[in-house]
Amino acid sequence: MKVLLAFAGSRGDAQPGVLLGRELANRGHRVTVAVSPNLVEFAASHGVSAEPFGLDSAELLRAQHTDHRFADWNPIERVHALLDLQRRGFAEAARDLLEIASDTDLLVTGMACEEVAAEVARQRGLPLAAMHFFPILPNRAVPVVPAAWGRRLPGVINLLGWRALTRTRAWALAPEITALRRGEADPKPLVRTAVQAYDVELFPGLDVELAGAPITGFPVVPDVSGASALPDGELAQWLRAGDAPVYAGFGSMHMTDPREVERMVRDVCRRQGKRLLLAGGMFRADISSEVAVVAQLDHRAVLPLCAVAIHHGGAGTTAAALRAGVPSVICSVQADQPFWGRQLETLGLGATLLFAELTADRLEQLLIRATDPAVMLRASAYGMRFRDDGVARAATAVESLAPPARSASLPSSPMTILKIGGDR
Repeated sequence: MKVLLAFAGSRGDAQPGVLLGRELANRGHRVTVAVSPNLVEFAASHGVSAEPFGLDSAELLRAQHTDHRFADWNPIERVHALLDLQRRGFAEAARDLLEIASDTDLLVTGMACEEVAAEVARQRGLPLAAMHFFPILPNRAVPVVPAAWGRRLPGVINLLGWRALTRTRAWALAPEITALRRGEADPKPLVRTAVQAYDVELFPGLDVELAGAPITGFPVVPDVSGASALPDGELAQWLRAGDAPVYAGFGSMHMTDPREVERMVRDVCRRQGKRLLLAGGMFRADISSEVAVVAQLDHRAVLPLCAVAIHHGGAGTTAAALRAGVPSVICSVQADQPFWGRQLETLGLGATLLFAELTADRLEQLLIRATDPAVMLRASAYGMRFRDDGVARAATAVESLAPPARSASLPSSPMTILKIGGDR
């Protein structure tokens, strides 16, 4: 089977597609992973065939943070800004994917470009598997408002709210889709499956709402050795030289003043008498007795050695903290990040606040709440039962969607889609 995986967005958006592509290639399938132009080298470094499509993800992040409507007090202006961002690059991405998908049996995509991939799959007559890293299908179980009071909303309001958001996104992209379909007399139907690539245990009641949908768990790098080895070097020595530090890192999120963020985190950790491990290319690398600042690190190896993780709440980093069994302090910026923050706080696995509302005093209070012994115990217990076979389970789900003419030649697999849907 020839599979095209289209995963636009930042490195965090692309990594699940890269991992899934590598797993499918190892199973004998012909795989191409399409990512934003600035991430082709990253994808290729994992041993998969990579192609660029759409706009540079860094360009889209810059556009978001230079558009003042995202910080406007008027929610209508913020919605307009978000819809304009979703339209940006649609035509370019569709054009590129249509060319790459000319000889493909199945198209797999992430959430950042699901509508583009759906239209390409429809025009090419391909089945589509969309990996959802957060529950966005209309449901009653997940609060549609990522605020403390959102937990009190009736289930039917959540259901209607998620439906409204789905329709709003479709409405925003309708002009782009119409332009892409221009000249078509009879649009073809689309066979689409939404693979739920996260742990539904984190959303009580959701498994009932999504009955029948493939549920695979978080797509993380499997730990085949049973323990992730920490590479030798100055950072490894620093980690072993004292108490478990506070980890802080905000992924690819834009910061207006990285120096002020670093100063705030350093100050809070100093007040609490805790060592700090700060990660990010926007910070100046340095290692001293109480603070280590690095450009990047392996979450899988390092987070289990930390006491708590301060981060932006992206699905990948959230999964890494959960896997490590450490509480999260989620300082959310955009998209699904506020939802992850609220849900982990609700479950007693961490604390949360919008990044824009952070002050040193507020961050200190979040850190105190997250390091409460009861929270740390719950996080540790969750980490012990975390499953790291999400990529393998997703690959099996994808294989089950192969067109009939191809399914007879699929490599054998010990796991069936029924088992995937019934686990956890």
